[in-house]
Amino acid sequence: QVQLVESGGGLVQAGGSLRLSCAASGRAFSSYAMGWFRQAPGKEREFVAAITWSGASTDYADSVKGRFTISRDNAKNTVYLQMNSLKPEDTAVYYCAASPRSWSPRATYEYDYWGQGTQVTVSS
Repeated sequence: QVQLVESGGGLVQAGGSLRLSCAASGRAFSSYAMGWFRQAPGKEREFVAAITWSGASTDYADSVKGRFTISRDNAKNTVYLQMNSLKPEDTAVYYCAASPRSWSPRATYEYDYWGQGTQVTVSS
């Protein structure tokens, strides 16, 4: 089993940056693909970014491509989401998730474990 704890959220002005971290417990972290998702009030949870277990392959939603970067450090059992050039529409609760798939999935049903989420608010 994998337990996930996100951190690094907060309030930032448009154009600013934040780095989210997701710390995982469990010895099998390096065998899981990891994803970041977000959910704004009144909206469905949506895919943001994902990375394979090795870190060799990443995938991004079109809305964040070129602004966000996902990375992982398997020695530290941590996955990161660097968010630059933030926009008010990036405001949401951000969740990290772990998937046993060998690729970097976009669908929420591919993920078995979820963190509790961290709030990101971007002011205009």
